[in-house]
Amino acid sequence: MDQFVRVRLIQCNSLDLDLFQFDYDLTFAAFFLNADRTIYGRFGTRSSDTDASKDISITGFKKAMEGALELHKHFPTHRDVLQAKTGAPAKFKIAQDFPSLTGKYSPFLDYKGQVSRSCIHCHMLGEAARKDARGTGSMTDKTIYPWPMPNIVGLTFDPQERATIKAVAPGSPAAAGGFRSGDELIRFEKQPMLSIADVQWVLHQSNPPQTLRATVLRNQEEHSVSLQLSKGWRHPSDLSWRTTSWDLRRVATGGLLLKSLTEPQRSAAGIQQEQLGLRVEHVGQYGAHAVAKKAGFRKNDIIISFDGIKSNVRETELFAHVLRNRPSGSNVPVTVLRGGERKHFRLKIQ
Repeated sequence: MDQFVRVRLIQCNSLDLDLFQFDYDLTFAAFFLNADRTIYGRFGTRSSDTDASKDISITGFKKAMEGALELHKHFPTHRDVLQAKTGAPAKFKIAQDFPSLTGKYSPFLDYKGQVSRSCIHCHMLGEAARKDARGTGSMTDKTIYPWPMPNIVGLTFDPQERATIKAVAPGSPAAAGGFRSGDELIRFEKQPMLSIADVQWVLHQSNPPQTLRATVLRNQEEHSVSLQLSKGWRHPSDLSWRTTSWDLRRVATGGLLLKSLTEPQRSAAGIQQEQLGLRVEHVGQYGAHAVAKKAGFRKNDIIISFDGIKSNVRETELFAHVLRNRPSGSNVPVTVLRGGERKHFRLKIQ
């Protein structure tokens, strides 16, 4: 650690969004940078709202730092390939430039007044980006499903290592492309890999249909493998753990928190496996999050039809459906089971 100049950022006010592009839903994220702003790598991954240890570890962080020092030692040699770790210029240069944040926040925290209220949180950037895309009609899969986890293409990585594959799902795009359990992913689209976050960066930047090229170290030998990404490959992503999903609930379900029914709950309610079954776990009580409450929804209602969707999908699919297909002000029909009886509502999309 003493070989690094350490800088801690605790808010996003005036953050340089050309440089600091990362998953804004993370609790913790790190950049390894050269003094000239070249990015050696990123660290920070999350796929759950309860267990961070499944995605990151102190040991993995240490190994990522060691990898960054190796790149720094031979920096001129790697300069060109490292340029791909910096994204295209951001649409908005700093957080306050987002239309939904303009005028609401000052360049710096108000240390003499309301510190928390003057702070732009990381997740606000993700929310602001979605609001801008929705308002300008530029919503894409990349906006809906940011920073996809490698497991949706069949790759599970060991959080104790840099970018070492712990498992490859049979029949997955990763398996078809030649990846194997135990492989160390050393280059992905020519970029050196220091962590799972580096893998996510390459996936996030992809534009399917596309074949991504990779080099893995297997039994001390380098092997070339590939990953074919087809249209819609991001769709298995889970959005429910993300802090930004709270705003998606405001937009798409009027403030409802929905959970998929367990098998015993399906059996008790008489809902078949292939049918939609989302239980209302929470109903928002205030402001824009109280739209569903005012429409008549209650906790423990079971949604069995949403805007014509009756098949067994997750809360995430409802978010995506609304973002793609329903403009603000739309009214969608929703049917719920309450105490064994069907009730019908109209839910206004925000």
